[in-house]
Amino acid sequence: MLIVSLALTATAVPWAAELRFDQRLESLYADDDPILADFLRSHRWFGGDEFAIVAFEQPNLFAANGTELTAASRETLRQLVTQINQIPGVNPDSTQDLASSLKFRFGRKRVREMLEGILVGRDGTTTAVIARLVPQNQKNAVPRGETIQALRQLKIAEDTTTYIVGEPVQIHDMFSYVEQDGHDLFLLSTALLSTVLLVIFRSLRWVFLPLSVVFITIVWTQAILVLLEVQLTMVSSMLNSLVTIISVATVTHVSVHYRETRKEHDRVDALRITLQDLLPAVFWTCGTTAVGFAALTISSLTPVQSFGLMMALATLLVLLTTAIVLPAGILVGRFQADPGSAPGEQSLRRLLDGLANWIEQRPRTLGLTLFAAALLAAMGLFRLQVETNFSKNFHRDSPIVRSLEFVEDRLGGAGTWEVNFPAPAQLTDEFLNRVRQLTFNLRKLQGDGDAQVTKVVSLTDGLDLIPSVPLLIRDVDDKLRMLSRLQNDFVSGLYNSKMGRMRIVLRAREQQTAESKNELINHVEKLVTQEFPGNGSREQDARATGTFVLLTFLIDSLMNDQLLSFGLASLGIFLMMTIAFRCWRIGLVSLIPNMFPIVMVLGTMGWIGLRINIATAMIASVSMGLTVDCSIHYLSGYRRARQRGLSRSESLRNTHQAVGRALILSNLALIAGFTALTASHFIPLVYFGILVSVAICGGLLGNLILMPLLICLVERSRLPRADVASGRL
Repeated sequence: MLIVSLALTATAVPWAAELRFDQRLESLYADDDPILADFLRSHRWFGGDEFAIVAFEQPNLFAANGTELTAASRETLRQLVTQINQIPGVNPDSTQDLASSLKFRFGRKRVREMLEGILVGRDGTTTAVIARLVPQNQKNAVPRGETIQALRQLKIAEDTTTYIVGEPVQIHDMFSYVEQDGHDLFLLSTALLSTVLLVIFRSLRWVFLPLSVVFITIVWTQAILVLLEVQLTMVSSMLNSLVTIISVATVTHVSVHYRETRKEHDRVDALRITLQDLLPAVFWTCGTTAVGFAALTISSLTPVQSFGLMMALATLLVLLTTAIVLPAGILVGRFQADPGSAPGEQSLRRLLDGLANWIEQRPRTLGLTLFAAALLAAMGLFRLQVETNFSKNFHRDSPIVRSLEFVEDRLGGAGTWEVNFPAPAQLTDEFLNRVRQLTFNLRKLQGDGDAQVTKVVSLTDGLDLIPSVPLLIRDVDDKLRMLSRLQNDFVSGLYNSKMGRMRIVLRAREQQTAESKNELINHVEKLVTQEFPGNGSREQDARATGTFVLLTFLIDSLMNDQLLSFGLASLGIFLMMTIAFRCWRIGLVSLIPNMFPIVMVLGTMGWIGLRINIATAMIASVSMGLTVDCSIHYLSGYRRARQRGLSRSESLRNTHQAVGRALILSNLALIAGFTALTASHFIPLVYFGILVSVAICGGLLGNLILMPLLICLVERSRLPRADVASGRL
């Protein structure tokens, strides 16, 4: 079996190497999602807002009159624009800067007012150059990462720092950090787990065995994903790390049981007994873990769906590779054939024995205490909120966060978005007057607080700068042509006559709450719909869209997915446990100790104000799938003890000693693996690692403390004695 598995692995390696990481913003949504459809339609109509903003502080930017740049400022901007336009991946025909915009001779004061918050800050010393990047779907397009890296290396002066923000920059940084983390965290989790295993078993063989299971499982999983034409996404980038953690925890149970059995049997018999005792439990633990992950496939978010699918597949492969690899790995050779004992195991024995005594002596007090704690935590569930502040996804000292904070403080806001609405193929004065009124109404929302826009730009702003000149500039069409010559892409970026669509571009603060963003988006859509009602269809009605809107609704929809996926995972695990133990009471009992830590973790998040993000939203389903493994092993151990004729009290003590140590050691491996996620550059993964580790600790305590109480309760109920004798309990 080992030779066959190695041959299959060697065959799968070339395929596994073809697995790619999907870094498109569209990959975060389902193909038929209406919010994504609005975003893509806007890109087709107006060319997209793939702008990179290069902002910096320039002392003495303006001359004394405040509307004309100093000679030094003009030269600085000229040199910077020249550098930017030479960068591969930048469209040189669309670069916007303050010097070029102020060449317009008419109404320079009004021009500066219009550009304030875009190319110049209110302080009069902050300016920006806006570069339009070449779309990545164009043939021979330069990789976006190379362009952004070149922009970040721009030099103006020794004492001048440039800050780079914009939709493509934010999306690139988010995906690149996550992709890099996928590789780094896999290595770190492997190193941590190897160290833990070496300490626990004091044997290189028993470190190499679980790592072999990990390697083969990962290669097979990746190869199957390539054959299924599935790509990694932002969430599933931690696939390798999670496979490592689950594989090591599974093998640890087998290792501890084999070590104890070897005290009385030779290697072959010890292995046979271990497999007879544990393979059913390992089968059901892998199955319930897969169900926990599979519940995520009902999510409305594509990355969460694919993550659930990948991890369900990988978890089932862990079962297969464990069964194939371990027999030969345990029996071949004599070098360090048996696992050793972990330091402090005798103390652990005494601790578990004392815990069993405590549970038996104070069951009522313990049960009431746990119930009160769970009830208090459950009240915190109603206080849970989502996190949509983009900068909260990264460490404070990262380039993207420092750039966002600079632009938010100096230029008013880094969240660029739009609202588009129907427009005639031929613009009229009557229609443009309505656009002016709408622009005026939207500017009433401008301010420095939350739920307010910081900038509004419409086509009428540019048209109003063009004076009427007899015989030369007589009507709207003449003004549109003049405006297009003065500022490339200004008209086409706001009005599409062929599609009959116009948009108004807005800016808002990225660093604000989800509630404020939702309130602002809804308010803007309401104002536009009142002026331009459309015809009732989504494609024709007024729609707010843009990266700012997409990311807001991306996290917001997770709250609904959380409850549904958790409910589905709980139902699936209940059914599997009922089938496994042939008793619905045991299926119900197995859920309670594992729901307890999840309620505690999520409730505490609500009480302390820790917000739900794209990673922490999956905690409930993932934790349920992982912690229920403890229940299966505990109940299986208890059942074996009862089948040997031990009393309930003796069985519980025996299970605490035989299974309890394995649970603690395997959960120690799980926690060590998830601790590696705290080294991530992507803050949601840091929280995910910490909170899942806490949930695993809670699940361990639940199964060592709450599970014995529930077993006693079930056995005292109307459960027939035949259930115990037949092995159902």
